[in-house]
Amino acid sequence: MITTDIQPTKQHYFVSVLLDISALALIYFVPALSHLLSVPLYLIEPMRLMLVLVMVHTNRNNAYLIALTLPVFSFLVSGHPVLLKMVLMSAELVLNVFVFYFLLNRTKRIFPSILLSIIISKMAYYGLKYLLILMGLLQMELVSTSLLIQAGTTLMFTAYVWKFFPSEPA
Repeated sequence: MITTDIQPTKQHYFVSVLLDISALALIYFVPALSHLLSVPLYLIEPMRLMLVLVMVHTNRNNAYLIALTLPVFSFLVSGHPVLLKMVLMSAELVLNVFVFYFLLNRTKRIFPSILLSIIISKMAYYGLKYLLILMGLLQMELVSTSLLIQAGTTLMFTAYVWKFFPSEPA
């Protein structure tokens, strides 16, 4: 079997940069857009939405970059989420990327890999959040977005990745 090293093209870099800028802009403008439209856009999980788009249309390294930086960027520009929740969100998104690629490399099956990666990362997030609430380090509800809405967004993200993830990932 012969393997070749695939070099990223200028178009690939352009798509990566465009998606990264779009991700930051979306996170920056979600509060204002939510207020303007009177629709709580945070319910669609904008950070995970952008992470899914980046995972499908760029590469693994860029997905890790977005997973780490979107919550930090949100914290720096809006003060939300609070510091500990920002760390939790970054960890959740990084775990999502890690588990997806780990399962995909093992199973070569996109649908269960993305579905399980989202579920596992959410379970880790809620487990750690629960511990932080019990320890008194976070003062908030355990679940702020309906689990039904989260299940719906999880299925939509899973369907998108299943449909559009390249057969030869970058």
